[in-house]
Amino acid sequence: MPPTSAADSDSTTAPSSGAGRVGAVLEGAVAALGGRRRDGQVAMAEAVAESMREGRHLLVQAGTGTGKSLAYLVPSLLHDQRVVVATATLALQHQLVERDLPRLVEAVGSQEGVDASYAVLKGRSNYACLHRIREGVPDEQGALVEMPAGSMGQKVLELRSWAEEQAENGGSGERDNAPRHTDREWRQVSVGHRDCLGAAKCPFGQECFVELAREKAHRSHLIITNHSLLAIDAIEGVPMIPDYDVVVIDEAHELTARVTQAATDELSAPDVERAARRSQRFVEGSEADDLADAGETLRDAIDGCDPGRFERLPQHLADALVLVRDAARACLSAYPRESDAGDADAGRTQARGTVQEVFAYAERMAADLESDVLWLSEGGSGGQSRVPPRLCVAPLQVWGPMRDKLLTDKTVVFTSATLMLGGDFNSVAGSVGLKPGERVTEGAAGAAVGGALSEHALPWRGLDVGSPFDYGQQAILYVARHLPPPGRDGLGKAQLDEIVELVDAAGGRTLGLFSSRRAAEAAAEVVRERLPHLTTLAQGDAQLPELARQFVEDPHTCLFGTLSLWQGLDVPGETCQLVLIDRIPFPRPDDPLMSARQKAADKAGGNGFMQVAATHAALLMAQGAGRLIRTTTDRGVVAVLDPRLATARYGGFLKASLPPMWTTTDPAVVRKALARLAEG
Repeated sequence: MPPTSAADSDSTTAPSSGAGRVGAVLEGAVAALGGRRRDGQVAMAEAVAESMREGRHLLVQAGTGTGKSLAYLVPSLLHDQRVVVATATLALQHQLVERDLPRLVEAVGSQEGVDASYAVLKGRSNYACLHRIREGVPDEQGALVEMPAGSMGQKVLELRSWAEEQAENGGSGERDNAPRHTDREWRQVSVGHRDCLGAAKCPFGQECFVELAREKAHRSHLIITNHSLLAIDAIEGVPMIPDYDVVVIDEAHELTARVTQAATDELSAPDVERAARRSQRFVEGSEADDLADAGETLRDAIDGCDPGRFERLPQHLADALVLVRDAARACLSAYPRESDAGDADAGRTQARGTVQEVFAYAERMAADLESDVLWLSEGGSGGQSRVPPRLCVAPLQVWGPMRDKLLTDKTVVFTSATLMLGGDFNSVAGSVGLKPGERVTEGAAGAAVGGALSEHALPWRGLDVGSPFDYGQQAILYVARHLPPPGRDGLGKAQLDEIVELVDAAGGRTLGLFSSRRAAEAAAEVVRERLPHLTTLAQGDAQLPELARQFVEDPHTCLFGTLSLWQGLDVPGETCQLVLIDRIPFPRPDDPLMSARQKAADKAGGNGFMQVAATHAALLMAQGAGRLIRTTTDRGVVAVLDPRLATARYGGFLKASLPPMWTTTDPAVVRKALARLAEG
């Protein structure tokens, strides 16, 4: 079934009174904010409102510049029940809470029928913990840890003072609002859910930032959260979010990865030994020592395994996991009941939480379920110490739980600039739990039409509202067909020469997206050597915000990096007129989870390569190419140095996933175009 565009789905549909209300409020909001009408934004807002009203799922692709945040926020404020908005990145969450929502509420919040109350919910570790700040941090034996010395101690004192000011002045205590700090410093003033005493037992429960955030959420019509918290609430069944009717999932192209991440557990021998040490102060019998012995057995079992995915769990490793599971269960049972132990004790709660975690992870891994993928990560060096090898377990797929536990109970609106892969919605729809045969389209009278659906079907609609950009005029897709295919040894001389020629023609202004850190550094080194008049930055030279700032300030700059640059950088204007992609970003053949999913798709009669590897690559390429055109005045080139995009059978699928740029394989044409852009 072809994708439905804004033109062919809405032009013949008479708006209902609900759609008219949404359009009027949207128009007022846009005028108050000094914007202008965008047809794609209007079409999206009306489709979102209809989805909420009819209780039907919606996938809506809205290109950069459409104004999709406003297009779902207006219907959300007008909906008669609570709505949750879930984002993948803190940057978008911050934009919604600090910019979009306050401006929207100021513009339309006083209108009749608009419930403008909203709240933010994050995981517990994103908030300062007053108990930890005021009572101290227990060490592994339960004793209080002294204040860190030196600059770290000064930073922790600064964070403590900030948190006390937040408590005194009614602040949120959120990490995003704290003074600059490192992860290690933040851990001195925060706790995870297993370390928390709970509001009823904590002497500071009435002031707790997390509890106050939850109370505000219960009073609010709109809740802003993230994909991971949504997954924990809806899929893992841990209540984190007040009851709601509809969820809008922005940055929906990242949802399956975030849900997978939230459902992934890790266990190492030091984890078990640490849990045993923490328990020794609270457990009178030998159970803590038995857990330590089980940790040693697990260490020996892991040492006897090669890194990588386990098709089936080796017997000696299975036996060690069962030993850890049983020892952890016995250790948990040996902890005194809280009524017997007296007052709540943060050290005991923390210690018991680590044992509970070890038990849960060992039990899951020992079960060796076909629905899970289990692998052993390589150890290595991490800062000052060696990182031990870790057992990891993740779900083979997440579409089933998402379908059963989210889509069946709630109305879901998925939106992103990248939802159509290979030219349609089917890949993304299938990955989140919707079936192609359940898709409906709009008839002339606006009624849903489609094939006969079973009573257990989950009808959904796909809508592409287009983009305000004219990609055919603004952008060139250059495929370096003359280059040799990329090899395993990284960038060759031909690719490096091509990079230098393109960067030279562009006069800098280049964002290089590479498949590995080694490739990015090799390219940066050659460009620095052969084009010394340009500034060339490589990821790792400084923190990403600092690199982005330097990149924006000087057009004669190149920035080369890996995955975080593919999706997380917004640099409109002449700063970025060339986006380089060194190779098609297929997952590594030895990626445990991707290889398992590909094999499972083949076993089920599908095409594992296309369903998993090619879809993964298409998504990243679409996101990477999207770094180029960010405004209606941007111009530039996306250069793909991998000839397989032009020669391989899957190349058509990948190109259909990219914006509709004018395409060439002629390097001379591209160099001339870049030189003209550089001249201004």
